Amino acid sequence: MSPPHGLCSACSALGSPSLPPLLAEVRACTICAEHLPAGPRPILQVASAARIVIIGQAPGRRVHESGIPWDDPSGVRLRAWLGLSEEQFYDPELVALIPMGFCYPGSAKSGDNPPRPECAPQWHDRLLAELPDDRFDIIIGMYAQKRYIADRGKTLTDTVANWRGHLPHRAVLPHPSPRNVRWFITNPWFEEEVVPAFQKRVQEVLR
Repeated sequence: MSPPHGLCSACSALGSPSLPPLLAEVRACTICAEHLPAGPRPILQVASAARIVIIGQAPGRRVHESGIPWDDPSGVRLRAWLGLSEEQFYDPELVALIPMGFCYPGSAKSGDNPPRPECAPQWHDRLLAELPDDRFDIIIGMYAQKRYIADRGKTLTDTVANWRGHLPHRAVLPHPSPRNVRWFITNPWFEEEVVPAFQKRVQEVLR
């Protein structure tokens, strides 16, 4: 798969004059290189006009190899949840993709290692400051929720079940990984109630 619109691993920076040098810093980041089995390759997508901001976990091996954010089955499911075409999803003027860890953290016995803890404190505030104040933040998975959701529940299910309390400015989602299929099956309310509401909100933001 080739990156839509000529995207590279840190993607186009459009609009803000301070964003291109910031993205250059992120591209060159080696702050946790000694902990990365596959080496550093920061992967994100940011442009100053983006009003949909997806804060996920960290690239997997496939994404590390392609350099394209969410270029895996999780990305396919996420785009379906949000009602976004591939073209829309990979348009940096519409959607910013900012993971908790920018580089592939390596694999563990079950799945991948957690996102490296250095990334978010080092870069997130600076990147988010470049984006519109009226943006729609989509917070995916436990690690992003720990940083960005102050009133999260005791479990991920509790946090996601409070989805109405976060609209219209935020959406809280489980990770769309195939590893979570059992969760999707045992919580049918998510795709029956939550997904349509988030799709509606996404379309409102895109107008």
